[in-house]
Amino acid sequence: MKLALIGTGKIIADALVALQPVRTIERQAIFARPHSRAKGVALAAQYGIAAVYTDYAALLAQADIDTVYIGLVNSAHFSYGKQALEAGKNVIMEKPFTGTLAEAQELVALAREKNLYIFEAITVLHTPVFQKMREGLPRLGRVRMLLGNYSQYSSRYNAYLEGEVSHAFDAVYLGGALRDINVYNIHYAAALFGLPRAVHYYPNRGFNGIDTSGTLVMEYDGFSAVCTGAKDSDSPCYLSIQGEQGWMRIDGKPNVAPNLTLSCAREGVDGVTRDAAGAVVRGTETETFVPETGEHRMTQEFRDFARIADTGDRAEADRLAAETLAVMQIIEDALQEA
Repeated sequence: MKLALIGTGKIIADALVALQPVRTIERQAIFARPHSRAKGVALAAQYGIAAVYTDYAALLAQADIDTVYIGLVNSAHFSYGKQALEAGKNVIMEKPFTGTLAEAQELVALAREKNLYIFEAITVLHTPVFQKMREGLPRLGRVRMLLGNYSQYSSRYNAYLEGEVSHAFDAVYLGGALRDINVYNIHYAAALFGLPRAVHYYPNRGFNGIDTSGTLVMEYDGFSAVCTGAKDSDSPCYLSIQGEQGWMRIDGKPNVAPNLTLSCAREGVDGVTRDAAGAVVRGTETETFVPETGEHRMTQEFRDFARIADTGDRAEADRLAAETLAVMQIIEDALQEA
């Protein structure tokens, strides 16, 4: 894969760190808006990238690339992604994918029409913890609840309280807690359980109407997924799934997924014990999985995208695209319902 990085913000700097050990991706170019050209030049010098462009059309026409990674403000995703596909380039798009479901469907359809690939850069689907979750899910028996909380006090929230509205807290730029942070919880639910039958969103709104935090309730057959995301307050972060035969839990931020604990009831245990509250206590077997550390949380997703595009794994690309469209449907339904 020959890659151009579109943008010069923090996510691009993170991506450049994550890409360093990925031998299947060549970093060929950086796009910077004219007023950010100096940042683009500095990043290119630091990471040995040959070309810096301030004209996006020129980059698409001239750079020696087959793929762009778009790390711009959320509201620019659709237009930049569409231009790249029309120019015959694959696209890796930062989350949230687009502003609307219709835009997402248009991009996915355009990529298929042109025999190109478009991916959402959502780290949670590319971690060893998520793979362990998929493997362990049947052991939980009938699922009864998914609970997720991703809350972190935004570095821009103090300024927001003083009336300064950054892109992260501006609906015009597709900001807000649901799209920016709760989206990770939603991806777990959509990837493991598909589309819910109903969606309800309960936002806490700031002075300009943006959701600075909120709780999303997704109704599935037999259980609910309750997902909280906050940019205005802190809390220990986690994601847990509980079933009639056990539970699994990530302790930590869901987008990092630092561990997974799986606890299942043991079969054939004689006798019944009760705790201090009088509840039945079953014998359990508990396993804890901690993945090897050392790589950046974004590294594996880039490896996966390069493998899919380089080997022509259309089935896997379509599976990921379907999951992205499900998440876009959930977000759109939530915002409309709220």
